[in-house]
Amino acid sequence: MLVARRADRLAALAEDLGADCLPFVADMAEADAPQRLHDRVMAQFGRADILVNNAGILHAASIDQFDLDQLRPMIALNYEAVVRTCTLFGRSMKAAGTGQIINISSIGANIIAPGVGVYGGLKRALEAFTDCLRVELAGSGVKVGIVAPGTTSTEIFEDMKARGQPAWDSFIPAMQPGDVANAVRYMAAQSDRTNMARIQVYAAADTH
Repeated sequence: MLVARRADRLAALAEDLGADCLPFVADMAEADAPQRLHDRVMAQFGRADILVNNAGILHAASIDQFDLDQLRPMIALNYEAVVRTCTLFGRSMKAAGTGQIINISSIGANIIAPGVGVYGGLKRALEAFTDCLRVELAGSGVKVGIVAPGTTSTEIFEDMKARGQPAWDSFIPAMQPGDVANAVRYMAAQSDRTNMARIQVYAAADTH
């Protein structure tokens, strides 16, 4: 099941994948969206084998320029939505005795970069939550891991450019979303005897 805010892009992605993908239109920043998604998955499939939390927004600005109106939306999508979704699906997976949760973080969680303090702080909180969840679910049959990518060419950078902000992919050749997806697939492909807790992947020219 694919989840996104925009129905047209969601339908196009499902068609491009050429698989039996079910689109689910939702803004995961809305408080009830994780519950609605969980209910739909359970009704459709009876269980979830893997959950990948990938949604995120970035408003890059120094303390002198940061728009405080952007704070709540960033918290809602980058952290709250992940906690809500992981909690709901984690409980169901634990009851089923199988499943995997992969949360997409960022190298920004562990580097000092002016202008991304809020984003990096939320990603660090996400990683702390994910690590705790992994320990809580250890031995239950549910695996939990983090994929932390570096500079990746996504809509986040396009939005930054539209606001007149310099985006990192303007300075170095960025990874493509498919490169991050490959890391997710690699983590998901490991045997049930292992729990790969973290993959950190950089653009080849990244010097962080």
